Amino acid sequence: MAPSIAITSAAAAPQQRKAGEEAALRRRNEELERELKKSLEREERMKEELMRAWERLSVAEEAEERLCCQLGELEAEAVSQAREYRARIMELMEQLSGAEKLLRSATSSFSSTVSQ
Repeated sequence: MAPSIAITSAAAAPQQRKAGEEAALRRRNEELERELKKSLEREERMKEELMRAWERLSVAEEAEERLCCQLGELEAEAVSQAREYRARIMELMEQLSGAEKLLRSATSSFSSTVSQ
């Protein structure tokens, strides 16, 4: 009987080892599946975050375009006003020059009448 026990126990050892390896592989597989699930969830969150960032970028670009348009309009208006102010200044300078000439001629004619 002793020899048959030895044979049974020798045959059981590889099966136990195989069962232990299978259990270890199952645990490793479950661990990898959990990691994969976490990774997929993290990827989904990153996609959502990327979409939100993309939407914010789109809004910012539209705002930039509107601001550039408004800035262009303001610059054009400022140039127009500067031209109008310059024209008005030139007109006032001409009026002042004419008034000075008139004043000089009036002063010189008054001086000549007083001296006589």
